[in-house]
Amino acid sequence: MVKLTKSKTFQAYLDSCHRRYSCVHCRAHLANHDDLISKSFQGSQGRAYLFNSVVNVGCGPAEERLLLTGLHAVADIYCENCHTTLGWKYEQAFELSQKYKEGKYIIELSHMIKDNGWD
Repeated sequence: MVKLTKSKTFQAYLDSCHRRYSCVHCRAHLANHDDLISKSFQGSQGRAYLFNSVVNVGCGPAEERLLLTGLHAVADIYCENCHTTLGWKYEQAFELSQKYKEGKYIIELSHMIKDNGWD
């Protein structure tokens, strides 16, 4: 009897020689460590990291939310492989001191793991 299994096919694979972060639920690659901006963020379910860019992530519609640092327009982001909500993308910051976040991504620690090269 032949057992058929669903293979994992991600839209993007990050370089195997770099430290990277992956989805804890399906192991899809999410971000290179080189794209990490800050580890000092708070998500809706706990600690989160701010990244300059991500892969294998879809984006929902933007909405205004009052966050710890003020009013922002954000869009929830989700893993394109397993559809788990991972965090959000900052679309617009309304306070001048928060403009550096625009176009950046928050991924909550509870949804990602360190993958490859973290000796």
